[in-house]
Formats: sequence, C-alpha cells, structure tokens
Amino acid sequence: MKKIFFIVVFASIVLSACKKSGSFLDDKTSSALSEATVFSDSTRTMGFLARIYGDVPFSFYKQRWENGSTENGTDDCEFDLQNPARRPVILYSATWSADNFAFFDFWGTPFTNIRRVNLLLSKLPTAPLTPTTRTRVAAEARFLRAWFYYKLLVNFGGVPIVGDKVYSITDDVNLPRKTFAETVIYIVSELDAAAKDLPLPGQANLPGQYTDVDYGHATKGAAMALKSRVLLYAASPLFNGGAFPAPATPDQVALASYPAYDVAHWQAAASAANDVINSGYYNLYKDNTTAPGYGFYQVFLKRVNPEYIFSFNRPPNRDFENQYNPKSRGGSGRSAPTQNLVDCFPMKNGKAITDPTSGYDPNNPYVGRDPRFGYSIIYNGSLYYLPSAGGKAPVFTYVGSPAGDGMPAIVTSNVIGVSGYYSRKMCDENISSNSSGNTERGWPLIRYAEMLLNYAEAINETGHPELAYDKLKTLRDRAGVDPGLDGLYGMKANMTVDEMRKFVQNERHIELMFEDHRWDDSRRWKISAITQNGYNKLMSITKNGSTYTYTIVNSSRLHAFFPNDYIMPIPTSELRKAPALIQNPGWQ
Repeated sequence: MKKIFFIVVFASIVLSACKKSGSFLDDKTSSALSEATVFSDSTRTMGFLARIYGDVPFSFYKQRWENGSTENGTDDCEFDLQNPARRPVILYSATWSADNFAFFDFWGTPFTNIRRVNLLLSKLPTAPLTPTTRTRVAAEARFLRAWFYYKLLVNFGGVPIVGDKVYSITDDVNLPRKTFAETVIYIVSELDAAAKDLPLPGQANLPGQYTDVDYGHATKGAAMALKSRVLLYAASPLFNGGAFPAPATPDQVALASYPAYDVAHWQAAASAANDVINSGYYNLYKDNTTAPGYGFYQVFLKRVNPEYIFSFNRPPNRDFENQYNPKSRGGSGRSAPTQNLVDCFPMKNGKAITDPTSGYDPNNPYVGRDPRFGYSIIYNGSLYYLPSAGGKAPVFTYVGSPAGDGMPAIVTSNVIGVSGYYSRKMCDENISSNSSGNTERGWPLIRYAEMLLNYAEAINETGHPELAYDKLKTLRDRAGVDPGLDGLYGMKANMTVDEMRKFVQNERHIELMFEDHRWDDSRRWKISAITQNGYNKLMSITKNGSTYTYTIVNSSRLHAFFPNDYIMPIPTSELRKAPALIQNPGWQ
C-alpha cells in the first residue's frame, strides 16, 4: 500500500512542474498544513521530501510550456504551433528580455525548492525519524538543493547562495550573487558531502537505506554523476573564460563565468566522470542479440536497469507516446525531429553520411543507418503499433499520405507543415497514444551513457584525444554499430583534438537526443548562434506509384539566437526586489 501511495504522489506532483513558480523571495509557505503538523509526523515528513523530488524533472517535462519545452527551441525539432505568445515560440524566435522574461520557472522553480530543502533540513533534528533515516534524508536534501543550484548555474551563472537559512515572510531578502567560481565550488562541496551519507546504488533493506518504496531517490552514484555534469559544464567554452557582449564589466564576467580559460577545469571534469565509470556501480544496458542496438531501445522502457543513475519514476504510462506519436497513433506529433538531427546519425558502419565511403544513398536514405536511428526516428515506412491493425503497420509521412501523418502540399518553398518525421525515442513501439496499453518507465535524468561522453569530451580537451576512444567504442558497441576491421566502430584513427571534439559533440547529440540536453549543450559549446539561427531543415517526400522522391526543404519557422542569449537575464522583477543582484552581461 505504501508503495502505491508513493508512486501516485509522484504521478500527481509532476504535473506541477510545468506551472509557473513564484519568486523565491515571495514563496514563504510550503504547505496548506502547518509546519508543526507536517514535521511531527514521519509519513508527512517523507511526503514533504517527495514534493521536492516532484520538481526535479521540471525542465525535462515534455509539456513544460504549452505542450513544449527547450527542445523546441533547438535545431532538433519543429514545434507545430505558431502563436507568438506560446513560450516555445518565444524561445526559438528569441523574443524575450529581462523585462519580459517568459520562462520564470528557470529562476523560480529552483529557488522555491531550495527554500523547501532548507525548511526540511531545519526541521529534521526533531522529526520522528530514526537517526539513520534522518542522516540519509539530510543527504538526499543536500543533493536536491545542489540539483536546483545546478539548474540555476547553467542558465544564469553565479547566483545568491542562501545556505541553510529559511527566510520568513517578514524578512527583507537582498542577497548579492556569488561569482560563477564560488557557485561551482558550493555545488560540488554539497555533492561531495551528500555522497558520504547517501546509499550506494542498489543497496536496500539495510538500516537507513532504501527499500522499494524509495526507488529513484538520490544515491551516492547520483551525487557523483551530477558532480561530473556540473564540472563538465563549468569547463565548457561558455563558462571557461567565455567572452560576453560588450559592455560587460569585470564583475559581470566573474558572475557569469570563470574570467580566464584554464585547462585544469577540463581535467577536473574528466576525473569526476572517470570516478563514476570506475565505481563499478553502473553499466550500459546492452542487447545486440535480439537485434543490433536493441539495448538502446529497451533501456528507456524499464524503471530498473543498470544504466539509470538518476531517474524520475512514473506509474505505467504513455508519456512519450502522447507527445511524440503520429496523429494516426493518437499522438500530438508536437515535437517533430528535423532533417538537421536526422543527418547527424551515421551509417551502421559508423561512418558519417557525408563520407563517400559510408554507403549512404540519398534516394534510399533510411537504409543501413546506425541502429539508434531506427529506435529514435519514425521515418516514411517505419513500422509502429496501430490499434486498428492489431499490431505494427507502416507510418507514411509523404505529402498527402492517407492517414494524415505526412506533410501537406508545399505552398511555397518556405511554407510547410510537419517535418517528415516523428520521434520514436523513449517510446514503446508495441503501444501507441491511442491504445489501451502502458509502459513501465522512468524519465532518464542522468544515465551512464552520459558519463562515457562526459569523460570523452573532457579528456579530449586536455589534449589527449587518444584517451577518448575506448569510452566511445563502448558506447557504439552497445548501439549496434559494426566494429569494422580496425575495431574503431567507424571512427577515424588518430583524430586531432578538433576532430575528436566535433565527433563527441555529434555522438552526444544523437545518443542523448530529446533527453533535455541539446539546449544546454549548444549554449555551453557556444554553437547556438550557428545551429539555432535560420530555418530548420525538413524532409518533403512525394510518392509517384511505388517510387518516393526525397527533397530537403526549409521550415516556415525562423529561429533566432543572439550573442546575449547564451546566458539568461536575471528577471527585472527580481532585480527590483533585490537591488544587490547584478544583471548578466548583454542584458539591461
């Protein structure tokens, strides 16, 4: 009974993740129940902790803003609604400012939950929990606080550090921002401290440790993995001596980034990722026996697997089917993969489709691709579950296809409908949005594949691309890519740092597709001004008899990204409440 209650609580509170949070200066209450009532009862105390966990995936939530999220602001997918008041449209068209900041949850949700953590920590000493459980819950709370500070860091740079203070309704809170370096140090120190008292992954039914009712809570491995991500981001071009639009003052630069480049930041990131890899806690979910790359497909359909480091548990659901499935399968098709993304997937021999020796045929573009392609993209002719057929049936995305899954006829060279593709990533091909089935799944917030990519990226930037190969081979082997006679899985031998950088960025792009990474990755690499300016590429397919003709066309939706967009502005409403805050470079 307890287990069912816990899952239902999580299922309901996740829906609040997309709602606009109030200012951290305004949020002085945390429950309709009194603090004394909540923290004098063990079940309610643990329920309060669960409420904080409920906001952890707020940026992952696919319907975060009017049926969209940050992935709709990237080169990865088309958002098929065009109302300029919709936040995904505001994001991809860059029509936002400090005065008109449409994405307050970037700021408000983390600070709201930081206060909740501090309130929980202040009440734990007298809460009716065993000493071992109290110690574990305190460590979980510190991990969660670090998680929300990390979300602030990657969007705003250095922010006010509240510490353990719980502000009351009468307090005048006017804290200055810490520098970027100070904020990184604080987050890492909190994660290191939390890791000491958090359970090891898979450790259950021991005093103070997790039972099945707590599955999905933070572990020592999760703290180590989040540290890896934070240090990788901090070492990246945007933050590692990144340049900001003039007139940026020295104070602003120090708040937004490390003022000067230092390769030691990359080395720290590589070491943190390697610590997770060498811990032995995790491994890739691999099954190339059923079919090449089948483990990559299956990993997203299992709550319990050796690859998930930190996930958000859900009851049996059709979460991703509802968001991504074609209309013939009852889905919204709201986030349709672009040709830009499709072209990033290599062939099964591991070679890029631009390589003349890869075997790519533009007249038959979906044959012989990296198996991850077929498990990530629904393309013209893909088999996918159709309730009326009682099994799998083709999805046709050509212009005028009878099921309505294809593009409408092109009105002009720059006005079209959907992209020619639908996402299959994280979806169960044996159910659909309009079927009666559900799938056991959690949302992947951190998984082991990311750690391999983190290490490869960071160690390459220290000047050692040769050390990245083994981790990338492991990843491509699980993907079902052919090793080749040289055992390099399609990778060029003896890549330079620049060549390896581009390779790792592309591998990360396809491996972590639609897992809430692309918006942050493209910004931290400082490539958004290239990838997110202009029109996304889409595929228009026409049918003549049994012959298909494939034509790449432009979207009708112009994407824009400006130099100041790399780091978000502190909302003007917050600057008015706390004059000690200094605005980010490039914003008024």
